[in-house]
Amino acid sequence: MFFRRKPPANPYVKQDDANTYRVRIKTRLHGDTVELRFTKSAHIGVSDDGGYVFRKQFVSDRHFDRGEVTVQFDSRYNVTGSDIEGGELIPVASWS
Repeated sequence: MFFRRKPPANPYVKQDDANTYRVRIKTRLHGDTVELRFTKSAHIGVSDDGGYVFRKQFVSDRHFDRGEVTVQFDSRYNVTGSDIEGGELIPVASWS
């Protein structure tokens, strides 16, 4: 029998349910924590390579630090990559 293996989960992106994802960011300048929540239907768009992409600029509440986060998905909405400018992604394992 042949079974498809599910790709390993991305350590920085948490999938809450079938349509909702979350990421947490630590800003570069002051270390503020910003959480972004996004959904398949409203926030994720089609990318040029046939998959999907989420791209969002963020501003921290406390110090107004700015940056941009990008999350890439394959055609089945499995996370294939994540990138950030202006901060660093916080691994899901260290969320409290």
